[in-house]
Amino acid sequence: MSDVNSPQGEEPVLEAGQEAAAEVPGSGADEASLDDWAAAMAEQNSNDAPAAAPAAVFQPLSKVDQNSTRNDIDMILDIPVQMTVELGRTKIAIRNLLQLAQGSVVELDGLAGEPMDVLVNGCLIAQGEVVVVNDKFGIRLTDIITPSERIRKLNR
Repeated sequence: MSDVNSPQGEEPVLEAGQEAAAEVPGSGADEASLDDWAAAMAEQNSNDAPAAAPAAVFQPLSKVDQNSTRNDIDMILDIPVQMTVELGRTKIAIRNLLQLAQGSVVELDGLAGEPMDVLVNGCLIAQGEVVVVNDKFGIRLTDIITPSERIRKLNR
C-alpha cells in the first residue's frame, strides 16, 4: 500500500503503536449494501420497456357490489354521536352569572313558539318543536336541513 504523500514505491513510515490503515472503500456490510443498490440501479436502467401501470387501488363504482356497500354502512351505524336540542343562547357577564340563585330567570335569544335547533356533534341538522311524551320532553322535527344547505353553512 502506498501513501498519497509519499514517493512512489516507498511505504509510509509508521511510528511505534500505529497500524497501517486498509484502503477499503467501505466495510463488508457497506460494500454489500452498495452492491445491492448498484444491482438495483443497473436493473432499472437496463429495462428499456416502460414500467407496468400500477394496479388499481379502487374498484370502479359500476362494479361495486351493493351488499358490500351496505356492509360498509353497517360498520358506522353503532358509532355514538352527541345530539343537542338548543332552546336559545345568551351572553352574560361573570358578575351576573355568580349572582344567579334558585328561581332566577335568564332571558334567551330564542322566541316563544320559535322552532328549536337540533344539532349533531355541533352541526345543525334540523329544527323542531317541543312535545311532551309520557311526562318527558321530546322534539318533533319540522324541518330537516338538506346536505347541500349543511355544506353551504360549513363554508361560511
